Amino acid sequence: MNEAGKAKKSNTIVRGIGSGILLSFIVLLSALYVLYSYKLLDVPETWPLRIRAGLTVLTVSVAVGALYGLYRSLQIKIQYDRLQDTLLLWEKGNPARPVGPLGGEMEVLAGQLERIGKKWEEQVSSLQRLSTHNAQLAEQARVSAIVEERQRLARELHDAVSQQLFAISMTATAVGRTFEKDLSRARRQVELIEEMASVAQSEMRALLLHLRPVYLEGKPLYQGLSELVREIQAKGQMEITLNMDAGLELVKGIENHLFRIVQEALSNTLRHAKADKMEIMIVRRNDSLRMSLKDNGVGFELDDKKQSSYGLSLMQERVSEIGGSIRYITAPGKGTRIELTVPLVNGGQRGSEE
Repeated sequence: MNEAGKAKKSNTIVRGIGSGILLSFIVLLSALYVLYSYKLLDVPETWPLRIRAGLTVLTVSVAVGALYGLYRSLQIKIQYDRLQDTLLLWEKGNPARPVGPLGGEMEVLAGQLERIGKKWEEQVSSLQRLSTHNAQLAEQARVSAIVEERQRLARELHDAVSQQLFAISMTATAVGRTFEKDLSRARRQVELIEEMASVAQSEMRALLLHLRPVYLEGKPLYQGLSELVREIQAKGQMEITLNMDAGLELVKGIENHLFRIVQEALSNTLRHAKADKMEIMIVRRNDSLRMSLKDNGVGFELDDKKQSSYGLSLMQERVSEIGGSIRYITAPGKGTRIELTVPLVNGGQRGSEE
């Protein structure tokens, strides 16, 4: 118990003794007045006797009042201590013991506290059950996301790589038949095999990119993107330039979505764009974030069919989830540029979510 609490309890006892003495003094004066009024009070004849009798009566009255005040204040102090112990247990997050009978007006307060304690324990139990349920849902969502990603990769392997490998196998068989009959045709078939193998290799590299960690796993966006860029460049797949302030740290939700958008854009570029250069630029402009992804690939004709493709629609969904907007600028032979704008509500910094 701190010093302030001890001082308050000492003051309670002092006030109780003082109140008892005052009450006893008032009762004494009232009794003397009534006795004197009805001439039932035998007043000593001499002043020394009167003073001695008065002091005796006053001393007894003060002593009785002090004892009564001390008794009452100790009772209140015990009741106060029991209530305070219960409240301290609640404050520390521990289940409170029953207050028990206190007597008097405190009995009603004790009953109310016990009812509040039962409701508090029920709410804590409900929150713990909800927390467990949320953890189970999060685990189920994680497993579902893994299964969905595996299914998507399986579809991509079947639709792209598997078919191209089958075409390479069929063309290679045809080369064996035409090599001696038509050498120029066999040469064209070999060139076709090289081209299809290159495309299949690009497809595999793009799919392997999706096997990287889906989220940043606690890393800042700049660190995660830097590692991703270094990994791609180390394999000689593409020259990538990352322009971003290393000190720019956003809330986790925005960072994870931006990371996944860059990952998806790189995958599309590796698979379809035939680009050897790409520039990633992320800057903050007042209360918004601007991101630009630009490559020097073959580009494409932007129409509803292309815009509804899996990769572009996935990026659109992720941008929408963080309240942003996305724009595609492309044309055949002109490369592709993707521009994003994300509003930063309440600063968008990591500290604003704590």
